[in-house]
Amino acid sequence: MRIFLIQTAIALFLLTAPVSEVIAASAERNASPYLVLKDTGTKLFSRISANQQAIKKFPSVMQDIVEEELMPSIDYRYAAYRILGKHLKKTSKEQRAEFSLAMRQYLVRTYASALTKYKNQQVIFEADKPTKGKKIVAVKTQIIDSGSPTIEVVFKMRQNKKTGQWKAFDMVVEGISLLSAKQAELSNKIARQGVEQVTLELAALTR
Repeated sequence: MRIFLIQTAIALFLLTAPVSEVIAASAERNASPYLVLKDTGTKLFSRISANQQAIKKFPSVMQDIVEEELMPSIDYRYAAYRILGKHLKKTSKEQRAEFSLAMRQYLVRTYASALTKYKNQQVIFEADKPTKGKKIVAVKTQIIDSGSPTIEVVFKMRQNKKTGQWKAFDMVVEGISLLSAKQAELSNKIARQGVEQVTLELAALTR
């Protein structure tokens, strides 16, 4: 049930928003994390809605949409480094790059699969507010589905020091961190098998 909730929450990273807010967010180079989520979701939702028939015939179309509309707002490299955790310092630059790429491909496939579960649920976002110089911000949301319990989701956003851009690196669904869950799953495997073997196994999941 928890896995389903997480998949559903990922699917609901569609984040609809009024056009005026999207334009305002796009106009600001360092738009707030709240508006970045809405902007990304609106573009993603529009692409999915416009390509429903194509997606049904060719499921790979969904992966293309995720690549183009969602992944630019996902800090997959930072997420990968967090998952490596204590193993990070023991890896080479090449190993980190390969692991990050495998994680990115895994996320694309996971998001694409989860997005097919979207059934017009309502998403309510925390109102935009000043970040007060914070570099990591948790944006609270609620997913409301008629006849089902409301799902509480928190998107963790990080601001890049060089570009000032906000990107998502983790999602906490009903108190469960997607990032922490993946780290717990892979940490012991990395210790036993090494990061290169785990990278290969992770990459194999996307084929």
